[in-house]
Amino acid sequence: MSSPVTLDHEGKVGIITLNRPEVLNAINEPMLSPWVDALEECRTNPEVLAIVVTGAGEAFCRGGDTTKLGAHTEPGPVDIKEQFWDRLHRIPKKLAEIDKPVIAAVNGLASGAGVDVSLQCDLRFAASSASFRVSYTAFGLVPGNGGTYFLPRIVGEAKALELFYAAEPISAEEALRIGMVNRIFDDPDFMGGCMAFAHDIAERAPLAMQLVKRAVRQSPAMDLHTHLDMVSSHMLITRPSEDHAEAIRAY
Repeated sequence: MSSPVTLDHEGKVGIITLNRPEVLNAINEPMLSPWVDALEECRTNPEVLAIVVTGAGEAFCRGGDTTKLGAHTEPGPVDIKEQFWDRLHRIPKKLAEIDKPVIAAVNGLASGAGVDVSLQCDLRFAASSASFRVSYTAFGLVPGNGGTYFLPRIVGEAKALELFYAAEPISAEEALRIGMVNRIFDDPDFMGGCMAFAHDIAERAPLAMQLVKRAVRQSPAMDLHTHLDMVSSHMLITRPSEDHAEAIRAY
């Protein structure tokens, strides 16, 4: 029986694939541990310098497994809280520990928690036929996987609220227009385009890439003087590095 989440390596790029194509990669409990393990392997493996997250088959991720939803189904309130905080939320918490670039390669439908999964990544690339639906309110739910944290930071508060309120599908082109997606590739060239970008950034100086990601992620919690103090300290690390010297020689 195949794993519900797989990890492959292509050069310096780790490829994490949500692997339940028969249910459009709906998230269920057995996916979580191998998913966390794959992220941790990419985080700690010095040979992996960029990460791509995608879905098997025709979808990226349709969201949570609906067989576990419904007002009259188990579990109870405490179990629901633990299901999110102790289990599902392990994914965004683990991603927050990763300094390497992480790209969501959205190859088809991303809905509900599937949208949240893409938002947890640094960048989102979409196939031209991909679609996104922030669907929670249509099911009487709140975004349970970080959507209300990530989406306003990416598209702005008003646009995020519009998407949450409307709960309507949007195309890859619209997602690109509002800044939810970074790039679109035609379907036949999709994974090739995603991997070409991932391979390119995996060749950049890894220390600089890690510190840039940290600086960007930490900046919203800092005032300007604190941020400038931090990045001047980062320069103490990068300026004397061999990566910098080699780049100057090449230039």
